[in-house]
Amino acid sequence: MQTATPAPRKATRPRADALRNRERIVTAAREMFVEFGPDVPFDEIARRAGVGNATVYRNFPDRDALVREVVCSVMDRTARAAELALAETGDAFEALERFAHTAADERISALCPMISSTFDRNHPDLEDARRRVENLVARLMDRAKAAGRLRADVEYGDLMMGVAQLSRPPAGTGCMSADRFVHRHLQLFLDGMRAPARTVLPGAAVTVEGLRS
Repeated sequence: MQTATPAPRKATRPRADALRNRERIVTAAREMFVEFGPDVPFDEIARRAGVGNATVYRNFPDRDALVREVVCSVMDRTARAAELALAETGDAFEALERFAHTAADERISALCPMISSTFDRNHPDLEDARRRVENLVARLMDRAKAAGRLRADVEYGDLMMGVAQLSRPPAGTGCMSADRFVHRHLQLFLDGMRAPARTVLPGAAVTVEGLRS
């Protein structure tokens, strides 16, 4: 007598409320990491997210897991901004400008202090997100150069370092008071990247490899 083989069970999808809770946790963590630095207690993050401590730990068993999710989510939004800029059919430099201002609002540079020596910088999720951003921004810059609108002696690292440094507030409760200067100073920086170039830049252009070395 043969026994019927049970049908394989379908993987259960997370409930909508569980997904919303996870997104609230990531959003709250990003805000608090920017404002107060990397050591914000999980219970404070849970309070801002409007969930219980157990919900935070159920989604993110340790700080590294939460940091990785926050950084990846910021990089994903930055990549989407680059995709939208690439889809524009107008002035190539203006599209690059709009991307740069959107990237500045993401404040990914403010998250860098959280990446400690114990953090896995080469985690596959981070590597995938990083490569996606690099490729998209390089395409944006190449298009602006081909149109004669972006100076030829700048590379990916020059743009992203400028965006990062100008949008990175000092950690602390008063850090958001500098927000009103970010886009003004970023536009001054971007104006210096326009072609034709008025001066010769010292040193060499900062490439992706240069950022990682």
